[in-house]
Amino acid sequence: MFDAIIFEKLGVPAVPIITKPFVPTANAIAKLHGFEDYRHVAVDHPITSLDDVELRQRAVLAAPLVEAALLGTP
Repeated sequence: MFDAIIFEKLGVPAVPIITKPFVPTANAIAKLHGFEDYRHVAVDHPITSLDDVELRQRAVLAAPLVEAALLGTP
């Protein structure tokens, strides 16, 4: 989340991908840095124990959400 905010402050659009249990923390970090309504994409938890196929499946699901967030569409 913090890295994405740094990119945004530099004028580079960014959308962080987090796992669902970390949504409250991500929102708190965004608010702390003046980005109260900052967009992010939340995927199912966990991801570290997934194999390549399972991780790719999560990425395929997340990709259109990242695109929508970058374009500002619902």
